[in-house]
Amino acid sequence: MKRLITPFQNFFFQRLRGNKVAKKKKKKKKTAIGVFFSVFLRLFAVILVVTGILGGLFLWHFYDKYIKEYDREAKETVMKSTREDFKRVEPTYIYDVDGNVIMKLRGEGDAAYLSYSDIPQYAVNAFIAVEDRSFWTNPGYDLSGIGRVLFYYIRTKGVEKHGASTITQQLAKNIYLSSEVTISRKLKEILMSKYLAEKYSKQDIMEFYVNNIYFANQYYGLEAASQGYFGKSASALSLSEVAYLCAIPNRPAYYDPVKYPDHALSRRDKILGDMLEEGLISQAQYDTAVHESITIMESSGSELNDYQATYAMDCAVRYLMKLRGFSFQYTYADSTEYENYQSLYDEMYQEQKDLLYTGGYKIYTTLNSAFQDELQASLDDVLSFDTEITAESGSYALQGAVTAIDNSNGKVVAIVGGRSNPSGSSNNLTLNRAYQSFRQPGSTIKPLVVYTPALENGYCAGSIVQNIDVSTAKKPGVNALTLSGTPMTLRSAVENSINGCAWQVLANLSPKTGLKHISDMEYRKIVPADYTLAASLGGLTNGVTTAEQASGYAALANHGVYRGQTCLTSIKNADGEEIYADSEPVQAYAPAAADTMVDIMKGVITNGTAKKMGWYSEQTTEAAGKTGTTNNSKDGWFCGVTPYYTVAVWVGYDTPRALESLYGSSYPASIWKQCMSALIEGEPTATFHLPNKMEELSANAEKYLPGRDASEELYAGYTVGDYRNDHNTGDAISAVLAQMGALSRLTDPNYDADIAALYSQCAASLTGVKDAEYAAQLQSDMNTAYAVAAAKMN
Repeated sequence: MKRLITPFQNFFFQRLRGNKVAKKKKKKKKTAIGVFFSVFLRLFAVILVVTGILGGLFLWHFYDKYIKEYDREAKETVMKSTREDFKRVEPTYIYDVDGNVIMKLRGEGDAAYLSYSDIPQYAVNAFIAVEDRSFWTNPGYDLSGIGRVLFYYIRTKGVEKHGASTITQQLAKNIYLSSEVTISRKLKEILMSKYLAEKYSKQDIMEFYVNNIYFANQYYGLEAASQGYFGKSASALSLSEVAYLCAIPNRPAYYDPVKYPDHALSRRDKILGDMLEEGLISQAQYDTAVHESITIMESSGSELNDYQATYAMDCAVRYLMKLRGFSFQYTYADSTEYENYQSLYDEMYQEQKDLLYTGGYKIYTTLNSAFQDELQASLDDVLSFDTEITAESGSYALQGAVTAIDNSNGKVVAIVGGRSNPSGSSNNLTLNRAYQSFRQPGSTIKPLVVYTPALENGYCAGSIVQNIDVSTAKKPGVNALTLSGTPMTLRSAVENSINGCAWQVLANLSPKTGLKHISDMEYRKIVPADYTLAASLGGLTNGVTTAEQASGYAALANHGVYRGQTCLTSIKNADGEEIYADSEPVQAYAPAAADTMVDIMKGVITNGTAKKMGWYSEQTTEAAGKTGTTNNSKDGWFCGVTPYYTVAVWVGYDTPRALESLYGSSYPASIWKQCMSALIEGEPTATFHLPNKMEELSANAEKYLPGRDASEELYAGYTVGDYRNDHNTGDAISAVLAQMGALSRLTDPNYDADIAALYSQCAASLTGVKDAEYAAQLQSDMNTAYAVAAAKMN
């Protein structure tokens, strides 16, 4: 225990004495305050040390049994190791649903293993200067260094963070341990470092370290990095190039020379400064190296080129992030919080992605290679009319993406991120648009953000909604709830994709109420600026992916239960241990609302915007879905479900531009039909099981502004109750005008008197309408109907 405490005690006393040195300084007369302050500091130091000792004794007693167990495990693990253990780079395998290997992921760490004698001395010195200056003398760990880190961390309240791991500790962590930040992991790391230092020479440890550290872009070890970034052996590197490479392992994602060359260059300069400070290079060498320009090879880095593999890897990376304690976030207070989160996310994502390449994982998925081929063929076939090729990438300009989910388990079975390459193209399919391209969803967002939430809040399929003028509703100061338009049922508004209805319904609910549902379903890029009524029509800052939309619609098909966005069924680590578990399901929508929404969307295919797709001309299994088209036909969508599967389709250009013939009901619907037909081939005819479906319009349901208190004011002196009375009166007037239009001069001898009486009846009812604008609209409708009736000759 004394051995553990002394370095901390000495360090704290030294800092509190102001780091006094042997040089004599002119003594100053101490004031009473100065004496008091000095005594206080010394007493505080004593209290701090005593508290630390007592705390340490307590922790030692508390963790004693754990430390003994960790010590036994560490000794056993290290002592049975061989030099070959530090040369092994284990690939990761990804399997489809039938157990076939989709992809083998392997880093470049085995390009060449460097013995200690082949490692440039510059590299050895660089790592010692920047990572572990006591490397040659420490026992594998540095308690004084740990104490120094704790002191600065406490003094700065966690703002100032310094590294405390020796090179031996880093080696232990890289080879034997995970990246989790816990006391137990740190204890294991220290104990393993101790036994590594006892078993292997310092030269051996440096050799193992240099060959196992990660240099970003799937390069493990100095030689692989040297060949990958500079196209030459490590022995041919200059001092400046060595320092540049040695900058990367500290934070590979941040110092990635491909993505952030300036970050790597800045750390190179720091390393050179540290080497100069330690006397490991001369001033002349420093001056030359710090001014040397760095140019890496253009081909540095590598990417997967398979849509199944890239998606499976994305799912696995995100799961590893979860295991490492990363806290995923889907709502943000402001844009700064979103940007900060994205920065942390990107760095952690890259770190865990890199680990997959040599982690020796076996990743099992629900991906069906036969389905994958069918979806790819469907996308290629429907879009084959457009042969324009993008010069920069060599791929087709008009693109698409498809994601298919098995409704029985909520998992992705096939995912297509774009069209197959043109004949003769060597372009790698590195962009998987199905989960990487965020696009405006158009009206396919309405069931998720507007209408299913509405069904949770008092609306029914038969509720009357108003097709208001959206351009008027967008004007500053206009309250959308006070606007009037053509009345229709909610069911009809969905079937015909009426924008004015969606806008006013979301105004009644609030954007926060609507968007909460897709945030609960882990839509990744919903930002504070999206909380406007434009979201009702798909107006989002970043947009959504087909993977997200498929998961959202799958939740509707599963009675409102969201089961995540993944294709994973199992992940086994290099030791064969299962580390994967499905996430807990989330009730994203009330079952009654979800079932009713599916029933309503059936009408989109039989009576509405997707009728011309002709689903029932070839199929007998029930289907439901929604079309979506963005402004100027830049994006086309179709998202739909059958009892068996959910499929989401997007079509458009990578750089958005108009395509006159692009609508949700055109190419996207055709692709969806082909894909879904292929997926359900051989399955028996099925209908939706919707046990929770709501009545079309219950006896006590409000037709107008459901779920709102009648006393709530929409504007000064005008309440929700007034709005309902006005529009119920409007419905009655419309019925009378319809009766007027049905009369005939040929059969009614009192025709003129009767239409005049009906007009007077409407006029009497009109006096009870409180909203002047709505009253004026009704008056206009009455005058027009009367004029038409009076002019009738038969």
